[in-house]
Amino acid sequence: MIAGKDALVLLLAGGVGSRLNILVGHRAKPAVPFAGIYRIIDFSLSNVMNSGLTRVGVLTQYKPLSLMRHIGGGEAWDFTGRTRGVKILPPRTGEKESDWYQGTADAIRQNIDFIQANPSEEILVLSGDHIYNMDFDAMITYHRFKKADVTVGMMVVPKSQIHQFGAGIVDEENRVIGWEEKPAVPKTNLASMGIYVFRTKYLLQVLANDRNEVDFGMHILPRSIENDRVFAYPFYGYWRDVGTIQAYWEANMDVLGENSDISPQEWGIRPNVSADGRPMDRAPARFLAGSSVRSSMISAGCTIEGSVVNSVLSPGVHVKKGAVVRDSIIFEDSVIEEGAVVDLVICDKRVHIGPEAIVGYGEDRNIVNKAHPKHLYTGITLVGKQAKIPRQMQIGRSCIVAPGRTAGDFAGYRALLDGDSL
Repeated sequence: MIAGKDALVLLLAGGVGSRLNILVGHRAKPAVPFAGIYRIIDFSLSNVMNSGLTRVGVLTQYKPLSLMRHIGGGEAWDFTGRTRGVKILPPRTGEKESDWYQGTADAIRQNIDFIQANPSEEILVLSGDHIYNMDFDAMITYHRFKKADVTVGMMVVPKSQIHQFGAGIVDEENRVIGWEEKPAVPKTNLASMGIYVFRTKYLLQVLANDRNEVDFGMHILPRSIENDRVFAYPFYGYWRDVGTIQAYWEANMDVLGENSDISPQEWGIRPNVSADGRPMDRAPARFLAGSSVRSSMISAGCTIEGSVVNSVLSPGVHVKKGAVVRDSIIFEDSVIEEGAVVDLVICDKRVHIGPEAIVGYGEDRNIVNKAHPKHLYTGITLVGKQAKIPRQMQIGRSCIVAPGRTAGDFAGYRALLDGDSL
């Protein structure tokens, strides 16, 4: 029996995600492709489905159209039927600028009418930009066992990373007795995953108390810990916030590991293969004579004539004869022409790399992008959607080629130097 099947799920998917740079210039962060055939949000939606939960509200804000098209009516995750469904919940804009979601708690507060229209004992609050596999029903069961007002999904992370998260201090019963929000000098290495189970009545009460409290980690949780029953739910599996270029690239590379902790297929993660007008089925990938593929994920519809090493290719990518793709992530329907080299690169959709071009040129990977030093600092180069790299062009490390650039934009350039942007 599924203990929490009547729980209401609120999935936060409205963040700007600016640290993903040009990958979120035309799409919401949760809609960014991942591991070939998936989108980042597929992991949260599939975890909800696999946990037996059936009512979901997706709170969108920034560039929501890509996300709305991808989710559709929720058919891909079995959210259709008399007692099940997924509803897109944009901000209540129109009266004043402050109507935009101001934080995680404010986003939930603006949708109290949705909560009241979907009665439940518990509310499960999730983020739409994490890669993980989790049984939410087990977490709800734990929440009930502890008679908690709030239960926070938490896991141990290296102390060097704790400054990125809310951090909890717990007693021997896993009750949270202290909280640090993104501490510079942490007292704990137990990080919040941004996954919460609330008693519905309790959540409605705390949201009504002070409308200036707009964020769970900064405002709601510290006060709840002081006055009420807050518990940590320990999680020991793979979980990754892919909100930065480096973390996003690393998580894709994790999928390729021989004994990887991440396996979307084994986890039962479902993509929506018919979204965005894409064909529901593509022909199987083709590997022509002379091709070479090693430690890579090659999606349906790809044609490989050259060499692909330690890379993730989305559907429809064509790697032509003599071309080399290495340590890279290539989105749908991109073409790597004959003799081209793509090394440590993330290419958005329908990118065209001209013959004998080199994207990711040079041995030194410790390069910082001059315009966005906090986004690109390990040699990864970004190529935007539908960009066209001309023949024999050389593009260095940690470079950015903006979406839609054509050969004419490269006029006068013999090369794009390390750390430059165009």
